[in-house]
Amino acid sequence: MVSLSTWVRYAATKFEYSVVLSWKKYNVGQIKGRELSDAIWKIFFQGKLTFLHWNKGEEMTPTITGDGGTLLVRKLPFPAPTQVFVGDVVLLKDPEKPDDYLVRRLAAIEGYEMLSTDEKDTPFILEKDQCWVLSDNESVKPKEARDSRLFGPVPMTDVVGRVVYALRSAVDHAPVQNSHLAMNQDSSVLAVELDVDEMVKGTKTKDML
Repeated sequence: MVSLSTWVRYAATKFEYSVVLSWKKYNVGQIKGRELSDAIWKIFFQGKLTFLHWNKGEEMTPTITGDGGTLLVRKLPFPAPTQVFVGDVVLLKDPEKPDDYLVRRLAAIEGYEMLSTDEKDTPFILEKDQCWVLSDNESVKPKEARDSRLFGPVPMTDVVGRVVYALRSAVDHAPVQNSHLAMNQDSSVLAVELDVDEMVKGTKTKDML
């Protein structure tokens, strides 16, 4: 049973998300000023802060098994260094296939100096709104890992969410190990929106396809 204090934290997090997303829509002209308040409350009462994503591949083993798994992803309305942190597992647009998504771990953000083990490579600093992502599977070669070692820095705007829970099988599932700050922020969201039965159902559906 979810405690009252957790519900209050969840409501505050959800209201903040609603405000940020509505303000973003207002700034790009999708809604008018008089519609801003209605948009905030509509998102607050009708939307969820998470969605399910199916991921398959060896790149994120052991966090996510190669056989695939259903992931619970927390939405991020305006990814920035204040919302995602180094160490977080994120869902991002595939730089090489715009219609697809990748799950990778955030290794560095803007302002970080990037050094290579190859002395021929020149060190560089990640520019504003750039990030560097890596796979968790250290046994996979960079080309096969398909991370920033292959395609370079990624725009922070390509990050669409933070992976907060992984269901590898009906009996093997747990929260994803993210940064301490992220896990603290996501705890109330997990407590309210996590539905393992729904995730298992989604996995079974994928297996049948």
